[in-house]
Amino acid sequence: MKRIVNVLGKLSCGKRAYAVFVLCATTAMALPAQTFTTLFSFDGADGSIPNGLVQATNGDVYGTTGGGGANNAGTVFKIIPGGTLTTLYSFCSQSGCSDGVNPQAGLVQATNGDLYGTTYTGGANPGPYGFGYGTVFKITPSGTLTTLYSFCSQSGCPDGVNPQAGLVQATNGDLYGTTVGGGANAIYGGTVFKITPSGALTTLYSFCSQTNCTDGDYPYSGLVQATNGDFYGATYSGGAHEGGTIFKITPSGALTTLYSFCSQTNCTDGDKPYAGLVQATNGGFYGTTEFGGAHSDGTIFAMTPSGTLTRLYNFCSQNGCTDGANPTAGLIQANNGDLYGTTQGDGANGTGGTVFKITPGGTLTTLYSFCSQTNCTDGDNPYSGLVQATNGDLYGTTFYGGAHGGDGTIYRLSVGLGPFVETQPRSGNVGAAVNILGTDLTGATSVSFDGTAAVFTVVGHSLITTTVPAGASSGEVQVVTPGGTLSSNVPFLVVP
Repeated sequence: MKRIVNVLGKLSCGKRAYAVFVLCATTAMALPAQTFTTLFSFDGADGSIPNGLVQATNGDVYGTTGGGGANNAGTVFKIIPGGTLTTLYSFCSQSGCSDGVNPQAGLVQATNGDLYGTTYTGGANPGPYGFGYGTVFKITPSGTLTTLYSFCSQSGCPDGVNPQAGLVQATNGDLYGTTVGGGANAIYGGTVFKITPSGALTTLYSFCSQTNCTDGDYPYSGLVQATNGDFYGATYSGGAHEGGTIFKITPSGALTTLYSFCSQTNCTDGDKPYAGLVQATNGGFYGTTEFGGAHSDGTIFAMTPSGTLTRLYNFCSQNGCTDGANPTAGLIQANNGDLYGTTQGDGANGTGGTVFKITPGGTLTTLYSFCSQTNCTDGDNPYSGLVQATNGDLYGTTFYGGAHGGDGTIYRLSVGLGPFVETQPRSGNVGAAVNILGTDLTGATSVSFDGTAAVFTVVGHSLITTTVPAGASSGEVQVVTPGGTLSSNVPFLVVP
């Protein structure tokens, strides 16, 4: 059944429609090999219900909250790795909330240094319930916000409504994303769009273009650009069996449905992929489904670029579901090659959720179970995923819990991973400008692309600027600092 209420609008609290408040029970400690730290507890005035995080080139971590703030419509914030938070912007600060309401996803930093994101509602085009249909915005690292686009700017909303996912910047410099609803095929369905950094939007594809929406319906998740240049994503429902799909789409908008979930009896292959995909260094894609699997509590899967899917793990495989259940976030690949993620439910303490790691071959380890502290002051229900900062630590958010009555938290999990450097972008041709993000880069003496030396400038302790040198080939980027040699977390792809 179509979830029309999810498309037409949400209450300003910004909570996902199916989220429920839960109570936590027994206490359990994190595994001794890691250190868990609650960095910040939201109190509503500074935001509530935080989404995903991103580390910027200045070394700070940026994010959004779906609710709270000065106008109870969500915020943009930054937090230094030590835990000091600054609210940069409160949404609905303009008349009619034309600047947007309730961001449901994190931010992406573009190569121009600005941060880009979406709001689920608000904007210049009010909907039937007084809410707008969502926006795309940019914000400077210091907090100056510009609304780039308001959805449903066309009659009938063929440009889409309600962007729930974040954006990805492609190698061509444009930003790509999805909307949950709207498009050329009625209010539901959703779209894939691209938007220039200055705000010119093009709708690339409208879902439900095929009978019974076999091409997919409700793309809650965002996109990832693969090394072949195409984008890969997921729809929550639709497909040949109404269990959702995985698709690829070219930058010009040609879509191919690669896999339809619930292809197996009782949806043992997975059902309802809420989050997007990550392409690992082995070239394969990895992701999660919220439901389905052997116990109907969600799965982790691997998929080849051509669409061959392998289920790697079934959640609730342990007695009492201590391994977690119902993952709503995607995975990240850390610099040790393993994949890390979260489940929004269950764990060792009832229903608080977990942080886990899984090898590319499918061996899962539960790293932390939330609600390990009285009244869930360590956080509760991590709906969003993780980011690995260049110091090696993992950072994430919880929707609920914390020290101030349940408005959510920001946490850090140290699991013994070492520091690394990250390139922006992750591919480019010879002569292309590249930012290198890291930790303690002051005094760097060498930068190389797969062994080929590059000319560089140390901008600050967390940023080096350089260009791809002549003769460079695809491979690791290495930076030699007084503290040692730092390697990139993923290989840099040198394109012709």
